[in-house]
Amino acid sequence: TIDDGRGVSGPVPSRPPLSQRIAETLRHPPPGARAVAIATVSTIVLLAVVAFVAVNSPGWERVQATFFSFEVFGERFTQLLSAFRVNVQIFLISQVLILIGGLVVAVLRSLHSPVFFPIRLAATIYVDVFRGVPSILVIFLLGFGVPALRLPGTTTEPFFWAIVALTLIWSAYVAEVYRAGIESVHPSQNAAARSLGLTAAQSMRYVVLPQAVRRVIPPLLNDSIGLLKDTALVSFIGAVEIFRRAQIVQAAEFNFTPYLIVSVIFLAVTVPMSRFVDWLVARDRRRQMAGAR
Repeated sequence: TIDDGRGVSGPVPSRPPLSQRIAETLRHPPPGARAVAIATVSTIVLLAVVAFVAVNSPGWERVQATFFSFEVFGERFTQLLSAFRVNVQIFLISQVLILIGGLVVAVLRSLHSPVFFPIRLAATIYVDVFRGVPSILVIFLLGFGVPALRLPGTTTEPFFWAIVALTLIWSAYVAEVYRAGIESVHPSQNAAARSLGLTAAQSMRYVVLPQAVRRVIPPLLNDSIGLLKDTALVSFIGAVEIFRRAQIVQAAEFNFTPYLIVSVIFLAVTVPMSRFVDWLVARDRRRQMAGAR
């Protein structure tokens, strides 16, 4: 028996059997379950249609042997995975430099005093140039052009110029992300800091930047995914990373499956990063909605 709070006791309601609960759930599915089921079925049907068309096309056997060779995949996967370490090294070193360089450029572009106009103009030109010129051209110009000058102390190492090129390119993009975060902080925050006696530099460092950086973490991670993919471009200046190694293997095997291996390895890294970014965005949205209440 149970007490209903008024001193009245009654029998404990019995729980319906499992089969009855399952039947009830099927008759009255929870909100959103029908949409999920439709989406799942439609996706499976679409993939099945694409697979059916591809497998039954006249040239499927040749395409399968050339692009989807399980023998080549098994033999070369470990070799290409080891070459991916070069991409990771370039990515990690460049990422650190980009986060620092982009923040510096963003702060310089946020200086509003007329005396800093030349600095602000130089930062703006830098951002416009490196965002406007295709990445592959910047990599070519730095990887081949600067070493050709034969300046004293200049290295010809492709690994070095790959890092320099990617840092210059992506610092321009990241600077705009930082600047958007800085401008998203309400001016009253800066005014309150100045009224407490902080200088403009102190207000930027202790009040504006912490809020700005916290707000732009998801887009910064999104740019990190783009940076990781762009590490494959440095193969064109001689850096032997995963894409260049795949080209060498392809030329030796007369088979394009190594490029499939490269795609699989990049997807294995970038897809979890993308889902993590989506999770961060959803979490921030929930926090904003909770704060609005």
